[in-house]
Amino acid sequence: MSREPGLTRAAVAHELGLSSSSATEVTAKLRELQLLAEIPAPSRGRGRPTTLLQAHPAGPLALVLDLRQSNWRSAVVALDGTFLNQDDRRHRTRRAAVVVGHLQGAVLEAQELYGDRLQAVGLAVPGTLRDKYMLQASAPEWFEMDLESITAGTEVPLLVGNDATLSGVAEARGGAAVGAGTALHLIIEAGIGGTLLIDGVPIQGASGAGGEFGHTPFGDRSRVCSCGARGCWNLEIDGRALARHLQDPEPDDPHAYTHEILRRTDGTAVRAVEQVVTAIAAGIAGLVNAHDPDVVTLGGLAVPLRAAAEDAFQDAYLAGLMSFRRTAPPPVLTAAHQTDGPLRGAAALALDHLTAESTIANWATTH
Repeated sequence: MSREPGLTRAAVAHELGLSSSSATEVTAKLRELQLLAEIPAPSRGRGRPTTLLQAHPAGPLALVLDLRQSNWRSAVVALDGTFLNQDDRRHRTRRAAVVVGHLQGAVLEAQELYGDRLQAVGLAVPGTLRDKYMLQASAPEWFEMDLESITAGTEVPLLVGNDATLSGVAEARGGAAVGAGTALHLIIEAGIGGTLLIDGVPIQGASGAGGEFGHTPFGDRSRVCSCGARGCWNLEIDGRALARHLQDPEPDDPHAYTHEILRRTDGTAVRAVEQVVTAIAAGIAGLVNAHDPDVVTLGGLAVPLRAAAEDAFQDAYLAGLMSFRRTAPPPVLTAAHQTDGPLRGAAALALDHLTAESTIANWATTH
């Protein structure tokens, strides 16, 4: 239901190869378990009327959270992917203990409101993850942040993913990468992250820390990144690089600074943007050569930066590709979900949990 809202019972029966009587029996059981509700489908003339399937109004829910450098967003998601009670709050401080406390408060508030209907918490974070610790982050205050405490004392499972990885999941499930066997998703905020997806599944590596494309050595080896490596691509493609080209101090908020520079029309700013866009496109070409995707999707600041210097982007992208790829290069598309990508990816993660056999069996025993 979340991937194709508004499905009729007849369409689901056809998709699953069920007879009409079997579909009726299954939907009756799902209604009894408060997992599914049916409403009459709009009349289309003669013929037996059918029904639309949607999440039961008393069914299981998940809270999804998207932690960002300057703010955090939340929503409650139903089984059909519907978002309820969306909220957006700015950080008063980036101190880890305070930020975690606010996220804990959102979980407790949702549990108080929905009771045992709250079956999972999905969380998107802007950093490298291992065992629910954020080992590297866009905000230095969040290095080695313990995320598991966000659901402490609630017995609600916490499902955590990197924001760029989850944005890629959202594009593969219902965005610009739908149907792609191999998709490369990249997002620029403070630095660049992303994921490689095979049939919609992100390739996350041996420890779950894969997709840190911003820490590939596509940059100047004389520069040391906050991650400890030299020459990281991250240092060439966001507001920090723009400030360096313009001989400005390094901005405290690279995201806001980038938008400020994009509003300028003077030649110095235009040339700085072109340099950054060239570095973005050249790096994308390198990743295309390495991973051979069907499609590349871009989110975050990559979209307005590319739009500001499209010719520079195309020139650098084609020049960086192996010659056999240039006749039919993988398209580089704007992501469909943009700012909603991490939240929708966290929702996809949570819905996978809600619809898992063990979760449904547990729900059935108590409902």
